[in-house]
Amino acid sequence: MDRVDAWVWWLIAAVGLGIPLVITAMPEFGMFAVGAVAGAVTAGLGGGIVAQVIVFVVVSVALLVFVRPLAYRNRQRPEQRSGIEALKGKQAVVLERVDGGASGRIKLAGEIWSARSLESGRVFDPGQHVDVVEIDGATAVVM
Repeated sequence: MDRVDAWVWWLIAAVGLGIPLVITAMPEFGMFAVGAVAGAVTAGLGGGIVAQVIVFVVVSVALLVFVRPLAYRNRQRPEQRSGIEALKGKQAVVLERVDGGASGRIKLAGEIWSARSLESGRVFDPGQHVDVVEIDGATAVVM
């Protein structure tokens, strides 16, 4: 009965550490939650409280030392843009005539966008390829 209680408490701790992970998006909480699951497995296999705590600490520290730097490095890459930032610099195809007004249409990343020319006198006809310079509200500014 004690082993059942111990592994249940470790799973409760894992869930408790998973909640701040979801709320704050801090991966460290997830690493501690995985350590708590490892403690639960140790308890389920009959390990004593000392073994459970040692497994929890070793797994958590190992994840912090080895996985955290990899996750941080991948998150800091400038080429991994998202949202509107990811659309800047992309090529699009003109569907309806684009000029200095906002009445033109382009196909950008598989979606139809309203578009206007960066230079007021420049006109792009249907079928031409344009580069997206910026996104202004729901309008792509192209050249």
